[in-house]
Amino acid sequence: MKAIQMSCCPRFTKFFVLTIAFAVAGAVYLNMSDRPTAADKQAKLLRHVVMFQFKDSASTEDVQHIIAEFKALPSKIPAIAAFEYGTDNSPEGLSDGFTHCFLLTFKSEADRDAYLPHPAHKAFGATLKPHLEKVLVVDYWAGE
Repeated sequence: MKAIQMSCCPRFTKFFVLTIAFAVAGAVYLNMSDRPTAADKQAKLLRHVVMFQFKDSASTEDVQHIIAEFKALPSKIPAIAAFEYGTDNSPEGLSDGFTHCFLLTFKSEADRDAYLPHPAHKAFGATLKPHLEKVLVVDYWAGE
């Protein structure tokens, strides 16, 4: 019996080499895809969660005015990348009296730090203060 030499079958050799090359490339890609890239790190967003409990004396009109003023802040403060809000509708009953939740998104701590002392934010605080019983604020980096 003669041994089969690889040089006698160039198509088989090419196929075999290409198959191994694709397998190695795929394994490298899958291993690398789990690692955060510089773009991933820059894409993280800083979330600023604000929850309000209003005083019993705050009327529906007062609360609606406060919501409208808060919703206007993104047009006045360019550092706010995104804004959303809603009212509590959880069936768990664990809201501790907080009824309204606002979520502001910033691209950096510097943007958040520019927002906090901004005159429009300060003016909003002055509008809010007479009607506010409690506030809760939590900041976090999304995805961490």
